[in-house]
Amino acid sequence: MVNRMEQATLIRDAREEDMAAVMDIYNDAVANTTAIWNDTLVDLNNRLEWFRTRRERGFPVLVAERDGRVVGYATYGDWRAFDGYRHTAEHSIYVHADMRGQGIGRAMLKSLIDRARAAGIHVIIAGIEAENEASIRLHESLGFRVVGRFREVGIKFGRWLDLTCMELCLNGKS
Repeated sequence: MVNRMEQATLIRDAREEDMAAVMDIYNDAVANTTAIWNDTLVDLNNRLEWFRTRRERGFPVLVAERDGRVVGYATYGDWRAFDGYRHTAEHSIYVHADMRGQGIGRAMLKSLIDRARAAGIHVIIAGIEAENEASIRLHESLGFRVVGRFREVGIKFGRWLDLTCMELCLNGKS
């Protein structure tokens, strides 16, 4: 059953003209959250190049649109850069600060899972800052399971961060 919040959100393939909104969402996450462990804000040219590279590599970039406004984006790509990992992908999902908690992340993750399954991806990996309980719960609700925790592997805002690792096997095996 699809909840009402998901029905109000259109999930579609991103276009170049969406990259300004994607840049704003990304930069907010860099500046204000521990969801992205980068310290440097990006410009529009950076996001356009990122988008083009993902598309050239065959990776989806999805956006969530509500009332004509891009309010989130999601993608997946290589988990590790070795041939043996080619059927495993790591994903990213980011929602505009004003729109979190409204089912947008769930809708994007469900669409991304469907895309990954159709593309022959076997396992999707999530790396989530260990204190981001909302994201961990969202992933668990869609079948991801915690497979480990790396302690103090990142730093942001002057403090060490732990990384919770989650996986979803798309063929149902665990």
